[in-house]
Amino acid sequence: MSFLSATLSRVKPSPSIAISTLAGELKAQGRDIIGLSAGEPDFDTPQNIKDAAVAAIAAGKTKYTAPDGIIELKEAICAKMKRDHGLTYTPSQVSVGTGGKQTLYNALMATLNPGDEVIIPAPYWVSYPDMVLLAGGTPVAVEATLENSFKLTPEQLEAAITPKTKWFIFNSPSNPSGAGYSRAELKALTDVLMRHPHVWVMTDDMYEHLVFDGFEFCTPAEVEPGLYERTLTCNGVSKAYAMTGWRIGYAAGPEHLIAAMRKVQSQSTSNPCSISQWAAVEALNGPQEFIAENNVAFKRRRDLVVSALNAIDGITCPTPEGAFYVYPSIAGLVGKTSPKGTVIADDEAFATALLAEQDVAVVFGAAFGLSPNFRVSYATSDEALVEACRRIKSFCDSLS
Repeated sequence: MSFLSATLSRVKPSPSIAISTLAGELKAQGRDIIGLSAGEPDFDTPQNIKDAAVAAIAAGKTKYTAPDGIIELKEAICAKMKRDHGLTYTPSQVSVGTGGKQTLYNALMATLNPGDEVIIPAPYWVSYPDMVLLAGGTPVAVEATLENSFKLTPEQLEAAITPKTKWFIFNSPSNPSGAGYSRAELKALTDVLMRHPHVWVMTDDMYEHLVFDGFEFCTPAEVEPGLYERTLTCNGVSKAYAMTGWRIGYAAGPEHLIAAMRKVQSQSTSNPCSISQWAAVEALNGPQEFIAENNVAFKRRRDLVVSALNAIDGITCPTPEGAFYVYPSIAGLVGKTSPKGTVIADDEAFATALLAEQDVAVVFGAAFGLSPNFRVSYATSDEALVEACRRIKSFCDSLS
């Protein structure tokens, strides 16, 4: 009999973290690895945010806080939701967790029973299905294909809903594809959801500020006020504010759901880091101009990578609306063989051979539920991206 739980056997470690860890180990061994697998900005946390953290330490704000966040941060989140989306929340409708992942996990743990289904458009962030499984639910992946710009159609959503559906997880702009839904595209999905009042919406808005080409971000409860009472709007400071290591995520939603999430968190981690919470207050309340400045660099990098990858025979790379990822297809390369004898049977074989033979780390598409693709994070220097794309082209050109 295994000592480990049966629940654990249903989930796998995060592939993106595993690849980033492997790339780090190879780099430590002296290999010239270019890592395009980590989903974090290469920009430093803005100085005013770091200063707020130092001030919090100096002021002795180093004790336990309420399990799901200080009132000052909850008020800042409420102000942000009103300012950016016209949505009104009170602090009792807000939960602060140790990163965006915890708030999603808490909500699933607090609501899912065996047999409950959760609709997840693929390609999806690697953690969604496994968090559903850990919470005892059943993930239902629905493929949003390259032909549809990696966006779920209303017809697909309608067809996936059953009497067992409890949640629809929505992520725009998307990790891994960068696809962003326009207001009209989102309204078409919310119209479907309005016909199924038993389905709740968990929207992951982590990349809302990282958008390009005039794309206007919107969130489900903003587009369809009728969904307000069954929508959990999740976000965090990790990406837009370059605060990945600070570990602050948050969610706003119905008070009874937030209370249930608080109960889960109170018996797991309890409060997020007090210093990080005060830094997040400054992030949300302080100057926001640097976000647009950073986006200029992200857009430049996106265009660089999309152009370079589309110039490679066998690769098709759409131009995403946001985030800092591209999700190219390698359909034209499947079945070929690398110089060292690796058959490119699928995207995992492609990514493995690319790392082994050209020292470029990417995440294979099967990890995100849609193949044959791979994810590139362009949240790194222009120089590294140019060299990485040169190596990818060299590798693809060498296949026979």
